[in-house]
Amino acid sequence: MHKTVLIILAFAALIAGVFTYFYRTAELTEPDTNQVTPAATDMGPAPGATAIRRAEVRPDFSLADTTGAMRSINEWDGKALVVNFWATWCAPCRREMPLLMELESEHSRDDIQILGVAVDFRDDVLSYLAETPVNYPVLIGEQDAIDAAEGFGVEFVGMPFTAFTDHHGNVLHVQIGEIHRPQAELIFKAINNLRAGNIDLAMARRLIAHGMAGVPDQGT
Repeated sequence: MHKTVLIILAFAALIAGVFTYFYRTAELTEPDTNQVTPAATDMGPAPGATAIRRAEVRPDFSLADTTGAMRSINEWDGKALVVNFWATWCAPCRREMPLLMELESEHSRDDIQILGVAVDFRDDVLSYLAETPVNYPVLIGEQDAIDAAEGFGVEFVGMPFTAFTDHHGNVLHVQIGEIHRPQAELIFKAINNLRAGNIDLAMARRLIAHGMAGVPDQGT
């Protein structure tokens, strides 16, 4: 991939960040997914929510890890995944990495796996991780990593971009822009309730969509 292409992606990431900043749908409050009522199944689209297409199931792809070994996404079958697409030149990507590390430590007992996918030059990624290591696996790619991102059903418009799946590989939510703790915890709560059989797949997706509309962007 030529540097010009990465510059274009950086500009796209900036546009995506601006979109995220001005996106305001604060009229809804976060639903308590631990107290699910029959009425929750009757929810319509969240008022004011922007529709974002997503794939129904996780795409099948393989990318090289930091050692150069090819790793298939299927290696993490049976785990709920948080697939975070990032780049070394993306400031919001770097900013959310400490949170991803915390979530990896806190939710590993729930079989929730954080997986980083760097859309960047390999040498740049290795240099960055040597100085700022993370506690979760990182895969690296260029166009093949972009293809993996688009496999989640959303046109690749910038980074960070994060996809959340349940323990069976069903895509529950795709996030364009930086993720914050209240958003992540809301999604993880739905994932755990789905696994426990308290809600079904359709309800989990709906609760997340409604909840995300009411969670402040800056996690405050």
